Amino acid sequence: MPVLGWITVLEDIGRAVGLMLVFEGIMPFLAPSRWRNMAQVLATVDDRSMRTIGLLSMLGGLALLIYWR
Repeated sequence: MPVLGWITVLEDIGRAVGLMLVFEGIMPFLAPSRWRNMAQVLATVDDRSMRTIGLLSMLGGLALLIYWR
């Protein structure tokens, strides 16, 4: 891959991380107390359930990326 191709990839990754941070910041900005309560509930979830949620989240994101390719 030429150097300019890598620059484009890095720009896309930077945009993706920036967009993720925007989405991640919406809940704590709009409803901090509800977000804090959700974090407390998530702290009580067992590892197996948390891994399942993470896997489903990654698969859903991958499906969206493939769909909008």
